Amino acid sequence: MLSKILLVEDDQNFGDVLRSYLEMNDFDITLATDGEAGLEAYKKDDYDLCIFDVMMPKKDGFTLGKEIREIDPAVPIIFLTAKALKEDVIEGFKIGADDYITKPFNSEELLYRVQAVLKRSQKAINPREEMKEFDFGKFHFNYPLRILTYTNEGEKDKTKLSPKEAHLLRLFCIYKNEVLPRSKALTEIWEDDNYFTARSMDVFVTKLRKYIQRDTDLEIVNIHGNGFRLLDKTEVED
Repeated sequence: MLSKILLVEDDQNFGDVLRSYLEMNDFDITLATDGEAGLEAYKKDDYDLCIFDVMMPKKDGFTLGKEIREIDPAVPIIFLTAKALKEDVIEGFKIGADDYITKPFNSEELLYRVQAVLKRSQKAINPREEMKEFDFGKFHFNYPLRILTYTNEGEKDKTKLSPKEAHLLRLFCIYKNEVLPRSKALTEIWEDDNYFTARSMDVFVTKLRKYIQRDTDLEIVNIHGNGFRLLDKTEVED
């Protein structure tokens, strides 16, 4: 699967050139031409990397980066800027930039930097991705066997989940206390992101809520416009 990149650049011609070059090098590129459009594009899809111009209309790149970081603290961000001031570079890294490129730059340089950032981020993938069993709250979940076990004061109760229920619960466990993007669940489990698959997913989320309601410290909450969050109230303040 091609790595998906959100490119936000207000210079349409320059943005088109960068998009074409990156697409030629096997990346899936979404181009937005201002910060507000970039934020809306991010909310609608799941990206492996973001590239933001700093100086943009409606919403500058730093503001966009801060808002994206509130949604997903882990997604890599590269800032592009014509300003080489030390203060701007520091500001970018304070936001959580993974790299910072000063214009003008060579397209090949951008490609190598993109590849390096993606390589680092892939190495830092949540180790829970490799896990087959999960403990959360008063539950133990065996994903290969699709068995959800509730244990409380000597009481033990097991529930056999359907394949889709198990797959979805696995994603919730991987993203526990973080936002699970709706698009990731839909494309990974239902292999499509449309109105009908979204409604189907809502049904399965409701089923999982019923399973975990026995532990009042656990909750699956809606994150408007983005996805869901399996919240363990004993671990985070919400």
